[in-house]
Amino acid sequence: MGYAGRADSDAIEAESSWADRDVPVTTFAQLTQTAGRFPDRAAVTFQLESGPKDPAETLTWQQLLDRVTQTANLFRSLGIREGDVVAYLLPNCTETVLSFLGGQIAGIVNPINPLLEPEQIGAILRETGAKVLVTMKSFPKSDVAQKGAAAVALAPSVKHVVEVDLHRYLTGAKKLIVPWVRPKNAVEHTATIIDFEKSVKKQPKELQFLDSPSDRVAAYFHTGGTTGMPKVVQHLYSGLIYNGWLGSELLFTEDDVLICPLPLFHVFATVVALGASLSSGAQIVFPTPQGYRGAGVFDNFWKLIERHKVTFLITVPTAMSALMQRPVNADISSLKLAFCGSAPLPIELYRRFEEAAGVTICEGYGLTEATCLVSINPPAGEKKVGSIGLPFPYTRVRIMDVESHIECGIDQIGEICVSSPGIFRGNTYTEAEKNRNLFYAGDDHAAQFLRTGDLGRIDADGYVWITGRAKDLIIRGGHNIDPAEIEEALAGHEAVAFAGAIGQPDAHAGELPCAYVELIDGAVTTEAELLAHAKSKINERAAHPKHLEIMLELPKTAVGKIFKPDLRKKAIARVFDIALKDAGVDATVDSVSEDKKLGLVAHVKGKASKDEVAKVLSQYTTAWDMAD
Repeated sequence: MGYAGRADSDAIEAESSWADRDVPVTTFAQLTQTAGRFPDRAAVTFQLESGPKDPAETLTWQQLLDRVTQTANLFRSLGIREGDVVAYLLPNCTETVLSFLGGQIAGIVNPINPLLEPEQIGAILRETGAKVLVTMKSFPKSDVAQKGAAAVALAPSVKHVVEVDLHRYLTGAKKLIVPWVRPKNAVEHTATIIDFEKSVKKQPKELQFLDSPSDRVAAYFHTGGTTGMPKVVQHLYSGLIYNGWLGSELLFTEDDVLICPLPLFHVFATVVALGASLSSGAQIVFPTPQGYRGAGVFDNFWKLIERHKVTFLITVPTAMSALMQRPVNADISSLKLAFCGSAPLPIELYRRFEEAAGVTICEGYGLTEATCLVSINPPAGEKKVGSIGLPFPYTRVRIMDVESHIECGIDQIGEICVSSPGIFRGNTYTEAEKNRNLFYAGDDHAAQFLRTGDLGRIDADGYVWITGRAKDLIIRGGHNIDPAEIEEALAGHEAVAFAGAIGQPDAHAGELPCAYVELIDGAVTTEAELLAHAKSKINERAAHPKHLEIMLELPKTAVGKIFKPDLRKKAIARVFDIALKDAGVDATVDSVSEDKKLGLVAHVKGKASKDEVAKVLSQYTTAWDMAD
């Protein structure tokens, strides 16, 4: 059925409770069911390069079931049992899909971001106790294999490394050249190394072990950005199945084609997009190993939609902005909907995209801690631009006052708290300590609400609006400033593509508002003009930015979120350097790093003594030390 609003959600819930829904219990049962219904229909498509005529590999649902089963059998042959972890460190490709699905059938799958440093990858492998790592064989213009080898050397639990060789996707001269220019990979670990393709092909196409009879932990996803030690979130089969069911119940049929240029280590691509495909039978297309970051993807994107007759686009604001700087140069009449998530969508970008592409955008909201999906602007109903829509069926959202922990009224801002079948109550993170104070008790003392850390409100129609991050609040002399107000004001300027607001250290007020801006390609403006524009749009004087800087590109995560820790580091270094210089102290900030207990720490070096530096920097609340 379609999804037009709360009446549809109420009707779905009136049919049955979620616990009584006739849905598969496990991933293998779900895949078997879909392959039984649509054995010869296209399931997964991957193409190594972005050209509209470049080779693409497509598996039917029966072929996908066979390959996933073989992959799960391989992992079992390597000693993986229920409760054991198969990690993968891979770009997007067919083998990544097989590893994600086969890993959770054999044990617990743990996707890892290849953009992390080896030390962080190794820390995740140690935290999860991974026994198998699936990663790349050394390949030109990629350091994933090298990172994997270095990480395994730091994680003694890993006994087997399974290598995926992208060479098999190459054709023509490149296929002949790559073996000769393949980079060397110094291996210092003792894990056994085997080839993915050869090893999987040796396995039978029937499952060689009993599938799980009931719900269990099936996946670990890390979250928390790209500095420090990421937190590891636990996902149950039931949460994965729920997210996929939402896609098939409300959005997709077997006639749909999804294009998903997002990384397969993130819940948006795996749990939402691939999960919905798995449940509905819709085909899913992954263009290039790097997705949106792949060479030529933006230039060829509309032609890829025409080639694969895409009906549904998975996107993020940064990608939409890049696409708007290119003409719609193909027949994209097959495209019906675009689902945008991961970060707030500027209103002006929303309008430009809808006008240029002629497609409806459904902005939604989810988070790793809830398995993913929470709400969406209903595809067949009213869309309130700037909101994150209405909660999905069986999901409840409450807004709780951050200080009193009392539920807020209509349009009152507080912390967004969520209860849904996707939440693993009391066991969200693998580290028990991180689960403390993460939930609010519900009225019936049985339901619990996950504290998301996002600030927001619910309007009179039940639509949820994000207003900022609780931990992103700029606290100026005890006065709370929402960075979203500054960002929205700057995003309204015609030259601005993206804006990120943070609190920079201040000796008097603790923090002062600071903004960083990325311009639209070809746009020309000045920092003074943008500051004046922001001040004219922000009513609250205390929220006026005290510093604004134009950057060529704002730092972003792999799924397009502005990465504020990097902006905070930049601001700390700048403020401290100015303070030291003004005081005549011969020292500068060498680097800023994240400490697990202290947060961001500035490391200072120079000829000045520690006492001289302390006289200046002790005025700030930000931690610092003398660099070695």
